[in-house]
Amino acid sequence: MTVLDDLRYPAGHFDGHPADTPALRDAAIEDLRLLPARLRAAVAGLSGSRLETPYRDGGWTVRQVVHHVADSHMNALIRTKLALTEDWPTIKPYDQAAWARLADSTLPVEPSLALLDALHERWVELLESLTAADFARGYEHPENGRQPLSIVVPMYAWHSRHHTAHVTSLRARMGW
Repeated sequence: MTVLDDLRYPAGHFDGHPADTPALRDAAIEDLRLLPARLRAAVAGLSGSRLETPYRDGGWTVRQVVHHVADSHMNALIRTKLALTEDWPTIKPYDQAAWARLADSTLPVEPSLALLDALHERWVELLESLTAADFARGYEHPENGRQPLSIVVPMYAWHSRHHTAHVTSLRARMGW
């Protein structure tokens, strides 16, 4: 792994393994349950200039990372519901980098942190109600093909750790 990889992937790469046992599903759901508190703790006490610091050269600012997680996880909850209510629906991808440049990504981070609190409360409740058969359901991603919830849920658990680690590793490097 290169230094750039270390900065881009401080929590490592997603391993692609499905949550195909109750223990693996529970672990992934627990990461999703903890994301709001972990991300809130990661940005606690950061001032405006620190929130405007990119986690790496060419990367998003801390502020953009927080807003991105909210955007991404809103889409993930909706995709989860589509997967549970339709037969392998085709979902719409979006340009994450373009979203990170929109005006709402300049807001304080608190609205996105509050959104994540509520969103993850609902998402976790939904995920905990699912059966093993439900985790075999999924959606068609136009760029990535069929994605069953048994892959999607651990991917978003990793995504939670990944972006929180962007902030915590930046803080460690900067001595904040």
